[in-house]
Amino acid sequence: MSIKRSRSISDNLNASKKRKPTNYWALGLLDTMKDPESIVMEDNLVVIIKDKYPKAEYHYLILPKEDISNLKQVDKEHVSLLEHMHQVALDLSKDDSHKHKNFKIGYHAEPSMVRLHLHLISDDMISSCLKTKKHWNSYNSSFFIDSTDICKELAIEGVIKLPTSEVCKQLLNTALKCHKCDFVPKHMPNLKDHLSSHK
Repeated sequence: MSIKRSRSISDNLNASKKRKPTNYWALGLLDTMKDPESIVMEDNLVVIIKDKYPKAEYHYLILPKEDISNLKQVDKEHVSLLEHMHQVALDLSKDDSHKHKNFKIGYHAEPSMVRLHLHLISDDMISSCLKTKKHWNSYNSSFFIDSTDICKELAIEGVIKLPTSEVCKQLLNTALKCHKCDFVPKHMPNLKDHLSSHK
């Protein structure tokens, strides 16, 4: 009897593992939006959280409370929301705690996480979480689309034209290059060493 029960428990565990979607990690932002320790601030439209794996000294995500998966789902009705997200990011970048820091505000052309999110990231790009060419190029190539350009295109065209998956792959595979000078590193450790010269 006990043997049958233990098999049943084991079978249930295996079944629940099988039911877990393979991309469940992509839903992580939805949980982080509810985590008081991750929330920087919020208003009636958006939540600002700290990126759990920051790619620079300061790295925030601005997420709408409205259930919008990504940029492909926005239309002209969302212009004011995206403009609000941009303004909130801009205001945070000017906070006293960020003195002498330059920031970039933008979206990934092909985000890996579910829920539309706007990045506010300091341009030092110094972080232990910055490890790969893909990490680097996702913020330092045209894969990272300026928020101002997104808002303008949406207001004028009513939709946002994003690069194809093939173009996105090419952008993420672009050769490494310093974003502040002409230095061409051999690899990521070489680039990370070089970045300290721009501090």
